[in-house]
Amino acid sequence: MKTEFEVIRPDEGSSFRILHNIVLPELFRWQFHYHPEYEIVCVFNGSGRRHVGMHISHYEDGDLVFIGPNVPHSGFGQEAVGPHEEIVVQLKENLLGEHFLEMPEMKAVKRLFERSHLGLCFHGETKAHMKERLRELLLLPPFERLVELINILQTLANSNESFLLNTEGVKLEVSPKDEIRLNKILKYVEENYQKPIDIQEIASIIHLTVPSFCHYFKKMMNATFTDFVNQYRVNQACRLLSTDKSITDIGYESGFGNVAYFNRVFKAHKQQNPSEYRKALQK
Repeated sequence: MKTEFEVIRPDEGSSFRILHNIVLPELFRWQFHYHPEYEIVCVFNGSGRRHVGMHISHYEDGDLVFIGPNVPHSGFGQEAVGPHEEIVVQLKENLLGEHFLEMPEMKAVKRLFERSHLGLCFHGETKAHMKERLRELLLLPPFERLVELINILQTLANSNESFLLNTEGVKLEVSPKDEIRLNKILKYVEENYQKPIDIQEIASIIHLTVPSFCHYFKKMMNATFTDFVNQYRVNQACRLLSTDKSITDIGYESGFGNVAYFNRVFKAHKQQNPSEYRKALQK
């Protein structure tokens, strides 16, 4: 199974990232991946499969997992029945500075972070209570959201309703140099995906020749740069398909040069054309 490195950027005006996904399982991309951020995954209802490190199991009535950095995992909607709703919070270890976890007040949270390298699954009242708190987290302004995230981490740290998913542990390493390079690439794609992308320009940004850049990117991401850009554009199109914009306008706004190419690439990634995807969203 290919394991992709995922580049994560905090939300605008925030030191961490929070995602709220509501999607039919068959429309979501459940690629096995890893990243240097810690991750809280909360699935609200239903059953499905969790794959964290070497651990594979099924959950019932939703799920709540805390995953450490560079632990490979896949999306939690695999084999799910019905619509899949989840909140994912992704944060770095130095959320509040380099010595954040060395503060005496953070003793329990530091232990939580250490245990998360094996993958932690929560159950019982902790799981039920955290579902509501994470919903509320979505609605808070940035400062209050940060404070509540610290409170959530403290609650998880003090819970006795958890078990380890990987007793032996498994993680993949990304060097600081590679992380900086990959973040530069993602920033460039984010800022330029709506127009033709110059591979010579992006290669020069990270001080590589075009052939060296293509080889490096394929090695790190298990995908060609063109495939990565197309995937990014398709994801932007998926977001726009929930609006009332025309499919033609969405294709151009997402960076595709013509509608036929947009339809072809979209179907290759989503196994549906844009019209079919929009209809599924409206059910």
